[in-house]
Amino acid sequence: MTIIHAIILGIVQGLTEFLPISSSGHLNVFPWIFKWEPLSEGMDVALHIGTLLALVIFFFKDWVNLVKAGYKQAVKKEKSTDGKLFWYLVIATIPAGILSLILDKISDMIVGDNINFQMAIIAVTLIVMGIILYVVDKKSKSETKYENISLKQSVLIGASQAIAAAFPGVSRSGITMTVARALKVDRQSAAKFSFMLAMPITLAAVIFDLAHFQFSLSLILGILASFLVGMFVIKFLLDYLKKGSFKVFAIYRIIFGIIILGIYFLR
Repeated sequence: MTIIHAIILGIVQGLTEFLPISSSGHLNVFPWIFKWEPLSEGMDVALHIGTLLALVIFFFKDWVNLVKAGYKQAVKKEKSTDGKLFWYLVIATIPAGILSLILDKISDMIVGDNINFQMAIIAVTLIVMGIILYVVDKKSKSETKYENISLKQSVLIGASQAIAAAFPGVSRSGITMTVARALKVDRQSAAKFSFMLAMPITLAAVIFDLAHFQFSLSLILGILASFLVGMFVIKFLLDYLKKGSFKVFAIYRIIFGIIILGIYFLR
């Protein structure tokens, strides 16, 4: 893969990993549309390292407070909001990790290496999830803030991440934010909780696939591009959702899905 392609895909990863529009879908569709070399496992790992670093740095203080409070709650029995949220995040990540591994294997068996079939699935899931996101976001009330998310809400939001592993185009952030809104979590809190959930499961995925990573200039630039853009997008979305809705992202998903279907049938 050329340096230019690596930088472009890094930008795409940074833009789409945190917005509810599917990073895996975009990373597979772009090389297919422009007839580039398919995304390698090494490049995929590199791009996720970049967005993982963005999460770590952006929420570093949050995680330090969560870990400290979680330790105090477990060892010293000192209860706090951060301690509660830490253990809720831990508990929510376990079923997500197990289900993701199972559903990912099933998805690989069904889709295989059929790139055209994969593009059709991505297009359909982009459209369907776009419609669901729009309807759920519009109809759901905003009754629960980030610090008041319950264990039940945490587990349901966390487990929903597995659906993104099974169906490319669903979007991990998209499904978690949609489920959070369905459970009456306000928009900004839904996004933040989705980001906090993303860190442990992304870290696990990166470690699991790290054997595919080999240092090269293209991969390093891909990491840098996804990191820088990812940092910007996290801040943008959290600020935007103070007053904005998910409508624009839902519409984008539908339009992009239709474009992919159009190219699919033309080819």
